[in-house]
Amino acid sequence: MKVLLINGSPRKKGNTFTALSEAARQLEKNGIETEIVSIGAKPIRSCIACNQCSEKGLGRCVFDDDICNRVAEKMASADALVVGSPVYYGQPNGGVLSLIQRLFYSAGAVVKNKPAAAVCVCRRGGATAAFQTMNMPFMMMNMPVVTSQYWNIVYGRAEGEAALDTEGMQTMRTLADNMAFLLKKTHAEGQPLWPDREPWEPMHFIRS
Repeated sequence: MKVLLINGSPRKKGNTFTALSEAARQLEKNGIETEIVSIGAKPIRSCIACNQCSEKGLGRCVFDDDICNRVAEKMASADALVVGSPVYYGQPNGGVLSLIQRLFYSAGAVVKNKPAAAVCVCRRGGATAAFQTMNMPFMMMNMPVVTSQYWNIVYGRAEGEAALDTEGMQTMRTLADNMAFLLKKTHAEGQPLWPDREPWEPMHFIRS
């Protein structure tokens, strides 16, 4: 089993990476393979609602000039997802939001039903608002949200300070233990991954 961890910070080795690395180490101790992917500092397109991914049945975004489709390819062979982000003005980094929105819309099949968790890193405040924002897409994709002993928040400003947040680091390890436990249970031999579900019945409030 494998967990893909997305570092939604432009800083490859910053505090978001520190938090995700703590979770990754604990997952490895539980026998779960991990990979951390950094979104880097290059621009990531926002979804422009062109719907070409759906109309053409691509299973990926029609725009192929950033990291989005590379992440979709990696997610196809992963069993769970952790998305980490620094907090900017009480919100996740805009780049990681653009990535998640396009990934989930254009390649939803690679994330659907897979356990997920969000991790937020901040200097002082705004983490709970960012954390709530990051969890909402998971719920729309039937992704079980993996919990910890507290909200998945780590504090730190200067590079490396997150490692000094002893409770935050413990929260990352507990998150990893819980995710490993859930993966092992849901992948037990002979057990169905998820229950049968009704076909989706979308309803639009404005009708012609």
